[in-house]
Amino acid sequence: MKIIDAHMHLSKIESFHKTALDLSGVDYSSEGILEEYEEAGVRIGIGMGLAEVEHNGFPDESARTPMGLDLADQAVPIVYCAGINPYQLDEDAMVRLRSEVQKPEVVGLKIYLGYYPFYAYDGVYEPVYELAKEFDLPIVFHTGDTYSERGLLKYAHPLTLDEVAVKHREINLVMAHFGDPWTLDGAEVVYKNRNVFADLSGLVVGTGEDIKRYKESPRFFNHLLHALTFTDNYSKFLFGTDWPLVPVKPYIEFIKSIIPKKHHEDVFYNTALNVFPKLKPFI
Repeated sequence: MKIIDAHMHLSKIESFHKTALDLSGVDYSSEGILEEYEEAGVRIGIGMGLAEVEHNGFPDESARTPMGLDLADQAVPIVYCAGINPYQLDEDAMVRLRSEVQKPEVVGLKIYLGYYPFYAYDGVYEPVYELAKEFDLPIVFHTGDTYSERGLLKYAHPLTLDEVAVKHREINLVMAHFGDPWTLDGAEVVYKNRNVFADLSGLVVGTGEDIKRYKESPRFFNHLLHALTFTDNYSKFLFGTDWPLVPVKPYIEFIKSIIPKKHHEDVFYNTALNVFPKLKPFI
């Protein structure tokens, strides 16, 4: 089966290095992800552009827009979404962003709701939305729990995407992490809006054994399974790992186990190609 990892990281973020060392046990490097992708049969990954100016400073108000990947090398099959820092969105930043999105390897944009205290519908993002329309780029939004205690959860609730989806019907919006733990609210936004999709990345942090333990827990994923069933449209979901939070191959097996087999091709491959049209030349 062909697989696209629609959500991963490869930037010099201290918390990712620490997670890889202490929790997931992965080799957080270009060599590490290349080996995991080859073993798991992943064709390509979509990295989420992110930067940290101060050591252990994420989410960093000083990070320059656009944020990219700074650990990737040319041997790794990775494209990326240019990261947006709403504190750094002046006219010069928009000039840089316009130039960035015209690179073949930039396939979308990433907005970090919750990490930065701005709602998805805040006017600060309007120039970004207009740029996305102009270049036919999807926008990935962090939603749900934040991987930093400095995040503010109210800004990351998946319901905040509804207003953007209605106002900007021309843009494909991707709800990262399916809004977990508010997956039922996320499911309603995905169900209601034809231009909203959700990725299934970052639902677990840890090793393959941790994934197995959570999966076998009688109630841990009830809310997720309920939400998937409520949406009743598996073509609206994309596979992603949120690597380095988990090793790739065990997470693939986990997502396979919660998605009916007849929908695997859509979730693991087809929907990503539909949502990210600039991916096609790389596949």
